[in-house]
Amino acid sequence: MSRQPLRLAILEAERVLSSAGVASPRTDVELLAAHLLGVERTKLMMVPLVDPAVVEALQELVRRRAARVPLQHLTGTATLGNVTLAVGPGVFVPRLETELLFEWGLASLEGVDNPVVVDLCTGSGALALALANARPDAAVHAVEKDATALSWARRNAEERVRSGDTPVRLYAGDVAEPTLLLELEGLVDLVVCNPPYVPDGTPVPPEVGEHDPGEAVFGGRDGLDVVRHVVGCAARLLRPDGYVAVEHDDTHGGSVPALLSARRVLTAVEEHTDLAGRPRFATARRTAPPRPRMVMHAPER
Repeated sequence: MSRQPLRLAILEAERVLSSAGVASPRTDVELLAAHLLGVERTKLMMVPLVDPAVVEALQELVRRRAARVPLQHLTGTATLGNVTLAVGPGVFVPRLETELLFEWGLASLEGVDNPVVVDLCTGSGALALALANARPDAAVHAVEKDATALSWARRNAEERVRSGDTPVRLYAGDVAEPTLLLELEGLVDLVVCNPPYVPDGTPVPPEVGEHDPGEAVFGGRDGLDVVRHVVGCAARLLRPDGYVAVEHDDTHGGSVPALLSARRVLTAVEEHTDLAGRPRFATARRTAPPRPRMVMHAPER
């Protein structure tokens, strides 16, 4: 059979995904085509004709995407910063919104040599590995409670080491444990966390409800069950002038900053919005201890 125009195959696939209610049909089709062809998305225009087998493979991937299988499960990867991560069933897929938290956290480390970083609820290891990639001098520690997610994080961490990146130390642990990372108490320059935060019962897209692990998405009746523990853990781990950044639901624009402000040792609390202008993550700084008062004694006569 003769080769076929890739452009026509992409147009037909876009129509299928649009009819299925996929939010970004053109982008998804192009990313799937680039994945199949092993080229960057921006280079697709340089591939005018493809074999019929490629068209058939693209149609199969589009059929699965139309059934709302996450794009990242079909390609097997997700990205954060300059890091590509393996993802799939059993682990939360990193979202674009977390890129903003990553950039803020990286900026908070400017001027800090050999920083100590902790990523709580690490999932696939996305934030920990992106920060380790951007700051090779950092000592990065990552904590995950779920065994399946931790196995994905370990796979990604081992791959980054093979690529020459700074190792990340992984821990099986729960942020609710009062002794978690006790050896790092008061020593951490940055704590980041993308915890489960969607309030129970909130409608979510099929890609989330049917494929992301529920324990990585939902955070209790108000969505703050895990966040409360994260705030307490961060307040304990941070060194004076260290920072914490916590991603949250867009309904938490007031509640998460309030949880941070309730800790007397945390100051400079700020709310940050995502690209759509919705509340998305909150940050705070650990206060430095007050300087001891100088007591002036009158000279002896």
